[in-house]
Amino acid sequence: MYKRILVPFDGSPTAKLGLSEAIKLAKEQGATLRIVHVLNEWLAVSPDASGADLGPVVEGLRAAGEAILDEADKAARAAGVDAHTVLVEEMGDPAGVQIVRDAREWPADLIVCGTHGRRGVRRLLLGSDAEYVVRHSPMPVLTVRGEAAPEEPSSPLTVG
Repeated sequence: MYKRILVPFDGSPTAKLGLSEAIKLAKEQGATLRIVHVLNEWLAVSPDASGADLGPVVEGLRAAGEAILDEADKAARAAGVDAHTVLVEEMGDPAGVQIVRDAREWPADLIVCGTHGRRGVRRLLLGSDAEYVVRHSPMPVLTVRGEAAPEEPSSPLTVG
């Protein structure tokens, strides 16, 4: 059913849960994984505009991204899953935009991503790449919650 599974991966515990689920699916489906790491979009400011030399910072982020991808690649290969990794360096757009773009171009049959399950003000302040992916992806998206979901307040419409 799914032969091409894209997995955004930043090395966080939540992303590791998403990767683990993607590995299970890939193994069951005989699918290939594309593991994608997006460099932080906060570096979108032009070095010319800020007057700072961001070269060493970008190189450090690139090296860290490659190490993160290497970790994910080893996990997939240890499970016997065909995987390849991609470091996305187009800065300027949030990671969610880059993930959806890459999933379309590859093209993926499914995106599997971890989510922190943030709500309310925390989501507004911190953003949600997983939410962006779910809302804009043309292919199915499986989200894997990284932390226990807080209890929802009861509603008068809830039948229980």
